[in-house]
Amino acid sequence: MSFPSPRRPADPGGGGARRWYEQELGWDTAPGEPLRLVLGRRFDVLDVPVEAGRAALRHLGPASPVAVRADRMLLLVAAGSAEELPGLLEWLEWSAVDPDLVGLGAGALMDAPPPPGAAPAAARPPVRGRRGSQGAAVWLRPPVPGCEAGASLPALSASGGEGSAPDLVRVVATAATHCHRLRLRRVRARGPVRS
Repeated sequence: MSFPSPRRPADPGGGGARRWYEQELGWDTAPGEPLRLVLGRRFDVLDVPVEAGRAALRHLGPASPVAVRADRMLLLVAAGSAEELPGLLEWLEWSAVDPDLVGLGAGALMDAPPPPGAAPAAARPPVRGRRGSQGAAVWLRPPVPGCEAGASLPALSASGGEGSAPDLVRVVATAATHCHRLRLRRVRARGPVRS
């Protein structure tokens, strides 16, 4: 007796989101629901506060995909960038400050925002261990089918980044600076500490 081949679960609502990511973009997705993108193969993600991400947008090319989830911005960067982030922050002299800047790469998953024009999925539970990450992500700058993701994503020039790719150092330096400014603003808003 033979059994049919296993199938991936259908998209909720039949929207074809999994097909869009896998076939039109060539991105890997994790089996099961909710639909999640596999990081570390085609791209990594820099997870930053929205305000810091807005400042970093000027260093991204117009084809660099960017998503927003609640008060966090997800900047897609070249694969391997998350692994480079701690050393890059140290080189930029930000490691002692611990900016609110997180690199997600190999072994991580990202909730997939709905494709452009698709109805947003129901709110998903927050990612374990992350603050301010409630709600479904949406594309601020959606990926464009037919564009090779790696060629338009920020990369370290010395590590094989394409000549036309945005410079990861500038993106990280800008995001870290604005993360620090946000932290200082919050401290000032609390007022002086009284004993």
